[in-house]
Amino acid sequence: MSEHHDAPKAHEFHTQHEDHAAKGPHNPREINPKMASDIAYWAKEFNVSGDALHEAIRAHGTHTDKLRAALAHRPA
Repeated sequence: MSEHHDAPKAHEFHTQHEDHAAKGPHNPREINPKMASDIAYWAKEFNVSGDALHEAIRAHGTHTDKLRAALAHRPA
């Protein structure tokens, strides 16, 4: 009985997690810095580390257009 009870929970969790990861960010115009999935997605998108993205968010805000411009002009 516990086998049947545990299996759906594990399956549901993984399905939700995989679906979210495949969809991308919650909002394509703004980053939620408290969401690890947003930081991971946008850090990869902007080709920067998560720490560099957090620094840029502190300096420029959470709007992706502003961050894209700021990170594009950043020294390599």
